[in-house]
Amino acid sequence: MRRSFFCIDSHTCGNPVRLVAAGGPLLPHLPIAERRDIFIREHDWIRQALMFEPRGHDIMSGALIYPAYRDDCDFAVIFIEVSGCLPMCGAGTIGLVTAAIEEGLVTPRVPGQLSIETPAGKVDIKYDKQGEFVESVRMFNVASYLHEADVEVHVPGLGGLVVDVSYGGNYYAVVEPQRNWKGLDGMSASDIVELSRRLRDALAPICDPVHPQDGRINGVHHALWCDRPTNGGADGRGVVFYGDKAIDRSPGGTGTSARMAQLHGKGRLKVGEGYRQESLIGTVFEGRVEAEATIGRFRGIRPSISGWARIIGHNTIFVDDRDPLAQGFQIR
Repeated sequence: MRRSFFCIDSHTCGNPVRLVAAGGPLLPHLPIAERRDIFIREHDWIRQALMFEPRGHDIMSGALIYPAYRDDCDFAVIFIEVSGCLPMCGAGTIGLVTAAIEEGLVTPRVPGQLSIETPAGKVDIKYDKQGEFVESVRMFNVASYLHEADVEVHVPGLGGLVVDVSYGGNYYAVVEPQRNWKGLDGMSASDIVELSRRLRDALAPICDPVHPQDGRINGVHHALWCDRPTNGGADGRGVVFYGDKAIDRSPGGTGTSARMAQLHGKGRLKVGEGYRQESLIGTVFEGRVEAEATIGRFRGIRPSISGWARIIGHNTIFVDDRDPLAQGFQIR
C-alpha cells in the first residue's frame, strides 16, 4: 500500500515547517490534547515518515490541522517534530498560519485574526496580509512562567552551572554566561548539541517540572543558550536545542516566550516591555510581555511573539509499504 501526503513546505525565519494539507489520519472530534494522545498512540508512524530521513532531516518540524473542538477557535493543530509531538511550537505556528492563509486552507472568522486550539491551550493570532502574502504573524502564546530559578547542576565537560527552568509552551533550561560557560562566541553547532545533551541528562534527576494545569506537559526537553546579540536590532541572542541533535534555526517561539518569562520572573522585564531575540543565523523574533498571568501556584506572563515565514514549495510525499525505510530513520 502506498500512502500519499500533500504538504506545503515553508520556513519561519530559517526553520522548516511542513504543513500536512492532505493525507493525515481521521481523528475523533475531541479536544486537541486528546486527539494528540490518539495520534501518538496510533499514528506516530506518520510523524516519523514525514519528519525523519529520507523525507525529512534532523531539524524537520511540521503540523497537521483539524477542525477545532473549542467554539472560540478557528481550527486545531497537532505539531509533529523530529523529537515528537510537542504541546506547542512557535515557529511552527507562524509557518502554518502563513501557509494556511496564503493557500486558502483556512478562512478566518475575523480578517487578520485567528484563534488556534493547540495541545498547550488556546493561541490567538494577528497577521498582516499585504495582497496575497502574509508579511508577519504575531502569536499570543499560552501563559508562560519561571518554574524554578538558580538550579545548580554539574555538567560533564563544563562543571557547575546555574540555570533557570522556564516554561513557554515547552520547558527549557535557560543558560546565561557565567564562570564555567562564557557564552556562544566560539561555540560550534556540534558543541551546542553535545553540551545540551549533557545538560539535559544532568538536570533530569534534579528538576522534573510538571505543568500545574496539564500533567501531560512535563520534563525539560529543551535548552536555551543565551548571550549578547550580534544584531543591532535585537536585545539578546538565544540558541534553542531540542530533540536528539536539533538546533532551531529561528529564534524560537516557545523559547523566546520562556526567555521573557524567565526575565520577568527575575524582575528584569516588565509588562508592556519588548524583547527581541536573535537566532543562531541572525533572524529576529519580536517578543512582548502582554500581561501577567497565573498558572496554578505560579505567577507568569502572557507573551506575544512576532515573526515571518515564507512558503518554499508544494510537496507530494509517498510512503510505500514496499520501501524498507518507509517509516524513516535517524542516524544517532
